[in-house]
Amino acid sequence: MSEQAWPAGFRINPRANGASPAWVERFQGIPSSWISDSMGRSIGTMGLAAYHNRIDLIVAAPAVTVRVRPGDNLMLHKAMEIANPGDFIVVDGGGDLSQALIGGNMQTTAIRKGLAGFVIDGAIRDLVDWANGKMPIWARGFTHRGPSKEGPGEINVPVAVGGMVVNPGDLVVADCDGVLAVSPSDFEALWPHIEKQKEKEAKLRQANASETPDPERFNSILRAKGCPV
Repeated sequence: MSEQAWPAGFRINPRANGASPAWVERFQGIPSSWISDSMGRSIGTMGLAAYHNRIDLIVAAPAVTVRVRPGDNLMLHKAMEIANPGDFIVVDGGGDLSQALIGGNMQTTAIRKGLAGFVIDGAIRDLVDWANGKMPIWARGFTHRGPSKEGPGEINVPVAVGGMVVNPGDLVVADCDGVLAVSPSDFEALWPHIEKQKEKEAKLRQANASETPDPERFNSILRAKGCPV
C-alpha cells in the first residue's frame, strides 16, 4: 500500500534491517546491568517484570515494534506473522492492564515461529503457560480479561515501553533485572565500555571474595564530601 492508502491509525512498515547477526551474537550473555552501567545508568525500562520463570535467561535480539490501542491485539497478531525467527517483539500497549494483549495460544505460535521473546507494556494472561520457560516474556502486569481485535495499530514504528524508546531494528537485551534497547549506530562506541565493565566486575568479585577490597574506593568519596574517615 502507498503512504496515502493507510487508514487513520493503521500502518505496517517493512521489517527494519538493524542489528546484524554478528552484533546480536556478540551481545548474547551480556547482563543488562553491565550495559546499563556502560550507558550512564539512565537507560532502560521501568515497571516491567519477567513472567517466563527463567531467572538465568539473557535474551539479545533485534526488535520488531508494535503500537496497539490499549487492550487490542490485532496488530500484535500481524507482527507475529511477519516477524522473522529470532526477532524480539516489542509492544507499546500504553501500560494498560484492563485487557491482556497476549496469552498461551499465541505463545504456541511464537514457539513454532522461533521468536526470541516479547516485551509487552501492557497485560498478559495464562501465566501458567508462560511459566513453562519456553518463550521469554516481559510485561507490565496480567489479567484474565482477553483483548479485542479491532485495531488500530502500527508495526515497525518508534514505540515507548516502560519509559524507554525502542526503534525498529534496535537490539533489545533483556534478563531478570530488566530490558534495554541499544541502537545499532551505538554498537561500536558502546562495546569498549562493556568490555571494561566486564573486567571491572571480575576484579570486584575477586577482591570481595578474597576479603582484600580497596578501602579507598569509598573512603576517597567520603573525604571529598568532608566526612573524616
